[in-house]
Amino acid sequence: MAVDLLLGLQWGDEGKGKIVDVLTKNYNIIARFQGGPNAGHTLEFDGIKHVLRTIPSGIFHEKSINVIGNGVVIDPVVFVKELEGLDKYDIDYVSKLIISRKAHLILPTHRLLDAASEASKGKAKIGSTLKGIGPTYMDKTGRNGIRVGDLELETFKQKYKSLAKKHVAMIDFYNVDIQYDLDEMEVEFFESLEKLKKLTFIDSEEYLNQAIKSEKTILAEGAQGSLLDIDFGTYPFVTSSNTTAAGACTGLGIAPGKIKEVYGIFKAYTTRVGSGPFPTELFDDVGAKMAKVGHEFGAVTGRARRCGWLDLVALKYTCEVNGVTQLMMMKSDVLSGFDHLKVCTSYNYKGEVIKHLPYNIEVENVTPIYTNLKCWKEDLTKMTAASQLPKELNDYIDFLEKELDLPIKIVSVGPDRKQTIPR
Repeated sequence: MAVDLLLGLQWGDEGKGKIVDVLTKNYNIIARFQGGPNAGHTLEFDGIKHVLRTIPSGIFHEKSINVIGNGVVIDPVVFVKELEGLDKYDIDYVSKLIISRKAHLILPTHRLLDAASEASKGKAKIGSTLKGIGPTYMDKTGRNGIRVGDLELETFKQKYKSLAKKHVAMIDFYNVDIQYDLDEMEVEFFESLEKLKKLTFIDSEEYLNQAIKSEKTILAEGAQGSLLDIDFGTYPFVTSSNTTAAGACTGLGIAPGKIKEVYGIFKAYTTRVGSGPFPTELFDDVGAKMAKVGHEFGAVTGRARRCGWLDLVALKYTCEVNGVTQLMMMKSDVLSGFDHLKVCTSYNYKGEVIKHLPYNIEVENVTPIYTNLKCWKEDLTKMTAASQLPKELNDYIDFLEKELDLPIKIVSVGPDRKQTIPR
């Protein structure tokens, strides 16, 4: 049995949590493969709204097993609070949630390092979520990190103290005013570790490969978006992990040949949180309307999202990098009632018209070239079948499919799992 992937194709916040929740009934195992508690996968069903940060989005389905893979970084404090948030739903997460021993731990000093580093940059901030994710991945690649499996070793406390001591020295080096009480932070950290140890730790690559041999169906759930990939995103305004399809292989221990379907998720328009280039960003009433109607605020951070027209140059790029096999368009309902729609189909890059994503897309180098399309007036949120979709929306979809040379198989018309229309 093969593994299917579900990935965001923009700068995150595409609606991955909702789609995983919708698709979970088709899969035995849902696996997170990268990122940390900066994910904000929002699920809405039965009048409930819930945001997941580290836990896979299949946790609300009774029969699914949820795996946190080796490529994920875990903050035990945040993670335990997330578990406690599930208690009111009477979910047996002890039996449904398993963690790779090779996943790295975010220490309290990682969060402090993140804050100190960002403060030292002044106006050159990259817009970090300050959750310690970047410093944790730095320790991982620097071969200093502490992993979940280390909790089972007698040397854990020693390893912790050694790394925390190093971090404190680095914080002092930044010479910024960061107020903290490490002793207090450590009390909460070690209490959370004890609760974490009640879950099952696994050798995830062995577990998943045996599951494949046993004909289990597996969905790999990405976090953030492809344009935030450390290698292929808008560097340096990116996250610290590989958010693309390749990251699923390294973050779960599965071979590329085991991947079958690659579901690519995108919004009918474009958003971005934090700093970094954004060629189609709108600074007018249209952008403000997108933000208001779409409730464009970070599920975890609460930060306002920047909004703009759909960028097909960037979208085509991420489809190619990921090997996307089918698309899912989210938040179609947000665009209802606009005077017209614009789609960026090429760039004016330093005086030359191009259709590929160049090395640098800063505003001084890139001007988007738009195609105008008609907009629909109908309220989509009550529609339940593809036959009900207005002509202008179908024309919009047809145009995107032709440009991207990929089918759009799902159209989302609202936040609830029921507001999902297959095509």
